[in-house]
Amino acid sequence: MKIYDEKHLKNIVLLGAPKAGKTLLAEDMIFEAGIIHRRGTIEGKNTVSDFHEIEQERGNSVFASSMHTEWRDYKINIIDTPGFDDFVGEMISSVRVADTCVMVINAQHGVEVGTELIWDYIDQFQKPVLFAINLVDHPRANFDNALQSLQERFGSAVVQMQYPVNQGEPFNAIVDLLKMVMYKFPPEGGKPEKLPIPANEKEKADRLHNALVEKAAENDELLMEKYFEHGTLDEDDMREGLRLGMIHHDVFPVFVTSAKKNMGTGRMMGFIDNVAPCPVDAKPERTTDGNELPIDQTKPTVLFVFKTHLEPNLGKLSFFKVMSGEVTTASELVNSQTGAVERIHQLFIMDGKTRNPVDKLVAGDIGATLKLKDTYTNQTLHAKGHDVTLQPITYPEPRIRTAVIALSKNDDEKIGEVLHKIHHEDPTLMVAYSKEIKQLIVSGQGELHLAVCKWMLENVYKLHVDFESPRISYRETIRKSATSTYRHKKQSGGAGQFAEVHLKVEPLIDGMPDPTEFPVRGKEVIDLEWGGKLVFYNCIVGGVIDARFIPSILKGVMEKMEEGPITGSYVRDVRVMVFDGKMHPVDSNDISFKIAGMMAFKDAFLKSEPQLLEPIFDVEIMLPEDVMGEVMGDLQTRRSLIMGMDSKGNYQVIKAKTPLAELDRYSTTLRSLSQGRARFTQNFADFSSVPFDLQQKLSRQLQEAEAV
Repeated sequence: MKIYDEKHLKNIVLLGAPKAGKTLLAEDMIFEAGIIHRRGTIEGKNTVSDFHEIEQERGNSVFASSMHTEWRDYKINIIDTPGFDDFVGEMISSVRVADTCVMVINAQHGVEVGTELIWDYIDQFQKPVLFAINLVDHPRANFDNALQSLQERFGSAVVQMQYPVNQGEPFNAIVDLLKMVMYKFPPEGGKPEKLPIPANEKEKADRLHNALVEKAAENDELLMEKYFEHGTLDEDDMREGLRLGMIHHDVFPVFVTSAKKNMGTGRMMGFIDNVAPCPVDAKPERTTDGNELPIDQTKPTVLFVFKTHLEPNLGKLSFFKVMSGEVTTASELVNSQTGAVERIHQLFIMDGKTRNPVDKLVAGDIGATLKLKDTYTNQTLHAKGHDVTLQPITYPEPRIRTAVIALSKNDDEKIGEVLHKIHHEDPTLMVAYSKEIKQLIVSGQGELHLAVCKWMLENVYKLHVDFESPRISYRETIRKSATSTYRHKKQSGGAGQFAEVHLKVEPLIDGMPDPTEFPVRGKEVIDLEWGGKLVFYNCIVGGVIDARFIPSILKGVMEKMEEGPITGSYVRDVRVMVFDGKMHPVDSNDISFKIAGMMAFKDAFLKSEPQLLEPIFDVEIMLPEDVMGEVMGDLQTRRSLIMGMDSKGNYQVIKAKTPLAELDRYSTTLRSLSQGRARFTQNFADFSSVPFDLQQKLSRQLQEAEAV
């Protein structure tokens, strides 16, 4: 297979909301280039990119897939991404390594909420963009409305390259405003006939062509001078102006396609070849120490691993972009994060599940390798002696969580191990065992995300599990002060156990002065690992409790704080004063004072108007205006506090504070209320008081559980 240098490579990623037609567009592109000889279909479950069993079962993309074409002396690497934001990690990783983003727009809907979310990441990485308005053959297609929604959202940078002569079911012709010709397609699609623009379209085409010329000229002073001098630009000048505009994020070209009928794809590929930026044009990657790393084949080798896929019968397949230098089979590279030395045994260019072996890949190219020992997604490999770490991708916080329960005790240990493997494959899926709630928790981006995780556990790793709603990590504190005395006495022949502890507990408020009612002999301020503080005072006088037993009392208090008296949750923000007690010269020991301290603290805590606190999350919802009423009404039933409303493009944004207990499966409810057109994010904000009736209910549940 031919090796292309960095100036003859194009890396594109296909992005868009669900059902925009990305997978079929990818199929058209590799068909046009002769990589495949028959186009697959979603219904036929035979497309190159959706080759995983779960994708064929579901009828939509779940994983990002890499493909390539060789088109007119250029190699185009194509990454097809899922549309559902449950799989946002696949999309973000792909945008990171692409040099041009092809945003596929559904001609029925124009800009959607999914488009807005994807754009945030395109904008973050400042990637060049072109739009493909797809499905213009659909009976409800409205190209003009879709184009207008792009212009309203993304401004004057949106520039028409084409428009359909007809749309809906009769669609078969496109006017190209760069070449000023009409492409007319046969009924079955494919290679079009190149014709003069019809007379009844000439005025519109000339007007739009002139606007395109002006847009191209704006991006370079020499081109602007040439435009003022001649009143126009030739096709090569326009290409250069558009290329510069794309690089600087000032031009977003718009194309017309019907992926289903394979119409318009070849012309768009020609533009990608001739105009879209190549890797050397891209904004250089930055290293963790702030330096730039330009694409350069002559420099030492640096790879960035952007995706990991685990195949049970094959091993670990690692996808990477060569950021500098070149990589060959037998290369030895160092993982900058772990220090592990990795030997590259095989190199592939991927077309879906097909591995095409190559001996070398150069800077700017995208490839894959098998069985790296200790390297995963978001890590950097570099040549020995050339220590470089590229800035890692920051993935969004999870929005949904579930507890994972093994149906067989034999699978308990295996489940944790397998889930960590899946996390390495998908960093947006978080796995942790919560000591506090005593559950194995998996957190993800939505119901579909968790459904895929469960499918993999059961179908790939043959582990049978249940997913259930996880317990809530409450916190306990107090609202007033109280004192308590506890005597621990145990006699069973020989040395016994004896300790008596008098203590006082108070709510801890920032900045409060030390107590004056007791003499303070010692003070410990403990920052609790679960949040909040404990301030512990030794106020013992006269030696009624020996100083060596004070740490044991503190240990007993801490143990009870790890399993609070109301619900068994962590206790926070209290101060404890040990001010009196008794000991026995023979029977007193550390264990006795630990037990006495624990029980005295528990008794005082229950007298101090205990208060249960629940985790509150900042929730931000982006949605169309026509579903605002339903979503707001639902939020009110979830004890949400609406913090404000805003707008973003054509969409509304609701900001609210909502208890975590009310967010269980919220993504499913929101999808139902908005017909899939709303999206949300959630981030932990703080703890807040639980309503009294709910606190009583939770306390009763603990008592009933302990009684069993």
